[in-house]
Amino acid sequence: MRPTQNPKTYRVKSFGCQMNVYDGDRMAELLAEQGITPAPEGEQADLVVLNTCHIREKAAEKVYSDIGRIVKDWDGEDGSSPLIAVAGCVAQAEGEEIMARAPAVTMVVGPQAYHRLPDMLREATSGKRVTDTDMPAETKFDALPKRRRSGPTAFLTVQEGCDKFCTYCVVPYTRGAEVSRPHADLVEEAKRLVDGGAREITLLGQNVNAWTGENARGQPVGLDGLIRELAEIPDLARIRYTTSHPNDMTEGLIAAHGEIAKLMPFLHLPVQAGNDRVLKAMNRSHTVESYLRILEQVRAVRPDIALSGDFIVGFPGETDAEFEDTLGLVEAVGYAQCFSFKYSPRPGTPAATMDDQIAAAVMDERLQRLQAALNRDQLAFNKASVGKTCEVLVERKGKHPGQWLGKSPWLQSVHFTGEAQIGDLVRVELAEAGPNSISARLLETAAA
Repeated sequence: MRPTQNPKTYRVKSFGCQMNVYDGDRMAELLAEQGITPAPEGEQADLVVLNTCHIREKAAEKVYSDIGRIVKDWDGEDGSSPLIAVAGCVAQAEGEEIMARAPAVTMVVGPQAYHRLPDMLREATSGKRVTDTDMPAETKFDALPKRRRSGPTAFLTVQEGCDKFCTYCVVPYTRGAEVSRPHADLVEEAKRLVDGGAREITLLGQNVNAWTGENARGQPVGLDGLIRELAEIPDLARIRYTTSHPNDMTEGLIAAHGEIAKLMPFLHLPVQAGNDRVLKAMNRSHTVESYLRILEQVRAVRPDIALSGDFIVGFPGETDAEFEDTLGLVEAVGYAQCFSFKYSPRPGTPAATMDDQIAAAVMDERLQRLQAALNRDQLAFNKASVGKTCEVLVERKGKHPGQWLGKSPWLQSVHFTGEAQIGDLVRVELAEAGPNSISARLLETAAA
């Protein structure tokens, strides 16, 4: 089979983190500028981009499974085959191996090189197989098209890469060193997103609160300074940021939570474990005490803040008592939301070769106990919200006639019925809480 020579339609399938969603959207914009249109839902695409994540276990095997499914389901004319591109962190980590193992793949492009996708596509349609996993010194963002359209919520990558080198993590190897985008570029892109329909912008980075830059007056600023600037955009109603590192929670950023009304009362601050010895083995730069002190400071300036985090269970050498410390931390914090995972060794990371790897059955049992505690606290937070009035940003229609779905300031999923439109900010009373969503009573449309 030969690849489709002139692809007319594309589909980008993104896995993993919100930064991958952002990257997937930007790749879609690049393809659209080449005159290629999105494939209608349920129809095959001439070009499929698998935008991969390398954080989870067996990430590469899932990519090969998807490639096989695409080829099997393809119904091309004249013996042609689809163009398949593998992008993202798996592409960066295993580029040459993907080309060797999957002959159906025509392009492999890393997360720092996807701005070259149009050039790679021209080579691929001429019969070549192309790999680009370079991490160039020049920023890819300068080569991306200007953003013109947006839904009511939008992502904006402000920082990429990581210098922390946690012993379990591949991000420094697949995304490179920490790099901050220029202040002026971010303000311009945010204004374009708002002009295109965005009411809420989430600032993204592997360590988003490590962002630094210079404002228009040439003054050095951190993430709090950028947030203050963006809050001046008239039609931007909400600002969020993720994912943060405890080491980069500055006094200015903490203060911003109490001073900037548009900064939503939600903080995702991963801790990963509740025991200092385990944290040190992970090469996390904080302790349980320093982490709790940050949360105390944030709650002091914004008492209603919703807290979120990440946890890894079964890190090499973690004892039963050390895991109990993690449960104790969960009990002490009372998270509104959380993500939790079993440790999974990533090739090339120091933790993958550590002694005392934990048995799968032990990790399973620990994860179930941890998730039960986190689910308990999430439900408790939602129930405590019942009776509050707040604004909800309407993001999409619900399953039932007249039903709408959106997010509360605390990032809870809220559903209600009544007169509304996508992009509206409506005032509701939170009425009934479930573990994953809250039903609400519409009071009024606050702003359209």
